[in-house]
Amino acid sequence: MHRVIPFLARLTALVGGAVLIALIVLTTLSIVGRSINKMLHADFFNTSLTWLSQALLDLGVGEINGSYELLEAGVAFAIFSFLPICQLYGAHATVDVFTSFLGRRSNRWIAAFWEVVLAAVILLIIIQLYGGMERYIRNGQTTLFLQFPLWWAYAASFSAGVVACITAVYCAVMRISEAVKDESFLPSEHGEH
Repeated sequence: MHRVIPFLARLTALVGGAVLIALIVLTTLSIVGRSINKMLHADFFNTSLTWLSQALLDLGVGEINGSYELLEAGVAFAIFSFLPICQLYGAHATVDVFTSFLGRRSNRWIAAFWEVVLAAVILLIIIQLYGGMERYIRNGQTTLFLQFPLWWAYAASFSAGVVACITAVYCAVMRISEAVKDESFLPSEHGEH
């Protein structure tokens, strides 16, 4: 279990990162295509270089159709993909103004408490995501331009969310163990173990 969870968290983050890179490329190409398309419709191209303008427009130079739909689905998946690695390393945003003066053991118990709360919240979010996925499967709703079923995006996010749930529960148990034994078992964002 101590090797499987970190492996799943890293794998999910890598897949999420690959999706994010693909979305960046897609968005960039779409913006460049839209800008070139707009330029090709300018007076200069319409009067002086009509043949070039028409040839490029016939090739389909322009905004990528459905890029917003892919971006919306992909970003949601990427967010859920990064949750497990953030959870594993305790890399979520924290404010330790009030706890910095407390001892290590007290801070371990506070960390364990919030780890349990965060695990419960992630579990609740994933349960709701599953309910949304079921609704879209039943009603068959599709996206406007690409016409892919909306539940596909929910299913992708749900799969990453399941890994986030598993990681969150594991981290909650490990943080409680750390508090009880006053030892470090989980890695931290500072490289401590």
